[in-house]
Amino acid sequence: MRLGRWLRDHPRFLERVYQLHHWAFLRARRVLARIGFERVDRWIRWPEELGKRLVFDCRMCGQCILHSTGMTCPMTCPKNLRNGPCGGVRADGHCEVVPEMRCIWVEAYERSRRMPLYGAQIELIQAPLDRQLEGSSAWIALLAGRADPPPGWLDAAADRDA
Repeated sequence: MRLGRWLRDHPRFLERVYQLHHWAFLRARRVLARIGFERVDRWIRWPEELGKRLVFDCRMCGQCILHSTGMTCPMTCPKNLRNGPCGGVRADGHCEVVPEMRCIWVEAYERSRRMPLYGAQIELIQAPLDRQLEGSSAWIALLAGRADPPPGWLDAAADRDA
């Protein structure tokens, strides 16, 4: 878990890894659709879950917005808040529910300031969580059209292609 914490505290590297995955999945969209998104989800889900759990303490919500939240999983918030902190953040930046834990939104904001590509996306409003997608691959849910894309998701790919 120390490695995951260190990586989250250095989000620029994770931002590049995300950008590479984003590019690869968009390029593979037609092939994956031809194979079948349900089948591909079964293949991709377990390595995605393993990697995200080790690095981000991921909860596999199926609608990953890590790149929009400073590479910090908002589902690790005890209240599962996806659009910012609750009103109970303590003056020292700790959580009101778990006082020994720093508020994940304080961490997300600090980390987003160190992300040159996606850092400003922390200010965007995220779509509500669709609980039916829990446990599925976020990448496949996006490609299959089952999940609303995070703001700027396809725009970022178009910018790199131009």
